[in-house]
Amino acid sequence: MAQPQAPLRRTIRKAQLRQMVPLADSTIWEMEQRGQFPRRFLLTPRCVGWDLAEVEAWLALRRARPVARAKPPDVRKRRSRPVKDETGGARAASP
Repeated sequence: MAQPQAPLRRTIRKAQLRQMVPLADSTIWEMEQRGQFPRRFLLTPRCVGWDLAEVEAWLALRRARPVARAKPPDVRKRRSRPVKDETGGARAASP
């Protein structure tokens, strides 16, 4: 008797991933290194892919538990502040 086969897991490439997750390549790579995003795997020596189910699960988790916004930078800690010149354009202040 034939044994039931496991369902085929769909693989997506970078172009499809970019349509689903609008993050920069470097951001995705950094998140992968920290374990915060599904890991890519090699399809060939020069081609990578992601498991579609893992990416969809990550997106569902993000929707369920949104990430808190980053705090704005403290402008009082800047070494110099932009200063407007006579024409209204910004230029760096001299220290």
